[in-house]
Amino acid sequence: MSITKKLPAALAAAAVTLAPFVAQAAEGAASNENDYKAAAALGAGIAIGVAVLGGALGQGRAAAAALEGISRNPGAAARIQTPMILGLALIESLVLFGVLIAYLLQGKIGG
Repeated sequence: MSITKKLPAALAAAAVTLAPFVAQAAEGAASNENDYKAAAALGAGIAIGVAVLGGALGQGRAAAAALEGISRNPGAAARIQTPMILGLALIESLVLFGVLIAYLLQGKIGG
């Protein structure tokens, strides 16, 4: 799809997302605790999304590189597979840290 076809959908999503912030930015509107709760909820959602997206892209690239190396040299499969699995575990641990941060941000909302 071209960018001209994606632009209206992106603008609509941005308008729906930012509409509550614009409505509360009126003159005389007092800041309250709900603003911080909303920001924490938004941060938690972004943290999970970025963590999962980055982890999935990293794991995909690692697996693709390992499979390409094994296909070029099948005799080195054992020497490639072990570091690949270790690398995938480390990538997954970063995703779990992102989920943990999001969980901690959600804890700030309730308390």
